[in-house]
Amino acid sequence: MARPRLAHGAVVDGFTVGALLHNGGMAILWSVTHPDHPEPLLMKVPRLFEGEDPAAIVSFEMETMILPRLHGPHVPRCIATADFEHQPYIVMEHVPGSSFLQKLGQLPLPIDEVAEIGAKVADAIDALHRQHVVHLDIKPSNILLRPSGEVVLIDFGLSRHDQLPDLMEEEFRLPYGTAPYMAPEQIMGIRSEPRSDLFALGAMLYFFTTGTRPFGDPQRLSGLKRRLWWDPVPPRRLRKDCPPWLQEVILRCLEVEPQRRHASAAQLALDLRHPAQVPLTGRADKPAQDPWSRRMRRRFNPDYQPRFNRPVAEEVSAAPIVAVAVDLAEQKPHVAEALRTTIGHILATVPGARVACLNVWQQKLLGLDTTLDAHGHNKHVQRLVELKHWAAPLRLPEGRVTFHVLEATNAADALLDYARVNNVDHIVIGASAGTTRSKLLGSTCSAVAGQAPCTVTVVRARQRVEELAA
Repeated sequence: MARPRLAHGAVVDGFTVGALLHNGGMAILWSVTHPDHPEPLLMKVPRLFEGEDPAAIVSFEMETMILPRLHGPHVPRCIATADFEHQPYIVMEHVPGSSFLQKLGQLPLPIDEVAEIGAKVADAIDALHRQHVVHLDIKPSNILLRPSGEVVLIDFGLSRHDQLPDLMEEEFRLPYGTAPYMAPEQIMGIRSEPRSDLFALGAMLYFFTTGTRPFGDPQRLSGLKRRLWWDPVPPRRLRKDCPPWLQEVILRCLEVEPQRRHASAAQLALDLRHPAQVPLTGRADKPAQDPWSRRMRRRFNPDYQPRFNRPVAEEVSAAPIVAVAVDLAEQKPHVAEALRTTIGHILATVPGARVACLNVWQQKLLGLDTTLDAHGHNKHVQRLVELKHWAAPLRLPEGRVTFHVLEATNAADALLDYARVNNVDHIVIGASAGTTRSKLLGSTCSAVAGQAPCTVTVVRARQRVEELAA
């Protein structure tokens, strides 16, 4: 299982741990060396301490899937990854240079520098989108500048790859991101829109131009949603030397509806490099925020409220999702084998299906649950590893099977909620063991079968004679 801590001088799979570089909200960064890799390296390790947000585990899983698939000068080169079986980590190129976070002490920046930064970041976003990834956390601290001049995007834990399952969307209901830069559709739960990254870049350019964040830094969901109807102060109102073309570009990036922004990051980069060719609209000379009456119409009149359309591929899919509920604590071996056999039969008839392996870590109704066991191992991670062991005999490739530990006080409610939110087509669940508790309170199996919005297969395995005799 995952070790709770690393230390200077430790050796992990041939990598020698050096200095602690950063202790972040979801991960810890160490410098490492390896005899086969003379270049500077960085090891990223998820936070697995007591009380940590389980999103840190899921976002780390997403990054281990996404980063090895990326290439080019705009991303750090991935060297090695390891999952939660022992010590989870991602080792990558340690990109020289500092992030754009250091720019915040110099704001507002010269107009030419804002345009140059914006064009380079747009180039990097364009390269990322061409590799099927939406970053979803574009902000100054996630942008580095190589000595050669290229912008490098880092931290793909919240990203979405359109050819991979989106674990963040499947497991969490609240939006994840950085409040000042989150796009409206991202706040509303849509993680598949590439132009969300253009909104974030527009918010950053506004900040670099004016020294003020366009929507502040709200910490509640209600504050985040305010940007759906409350427009920012036009940049030229805050900075007189901001040219009309730059206000046009920034406010276009910050449009609430994605289709009103630039069609691509490449087109945004083109505008930033050729200001004389930027077509000017009413945005360019907008003198002030919209009047209160117009904001109220957007807020309360359904005819004026934005409509966010998911891509057709998100709504209509030929490949069904099959969720299998695995009870790691009480499920007997013959039931586990029967579940796997049933899943195998389903996959044989529907080759395009994806399997979601679910386990519910049932929380206490009263009192506090600890996230670490007596040995300092993260309980969520332990269950995740056990789920992967359970599914190993199915021999499914990455992308066809995902693993989810749901933390809830009621197992049936957690499974039903997952099925509803993720449009599950088929639930496979083992029959209850017939314990006294299930007889008194009603079994999870019967609750799921009775209330599920999809087909449910209840698996009951025959026991061998020798098992009955025992």
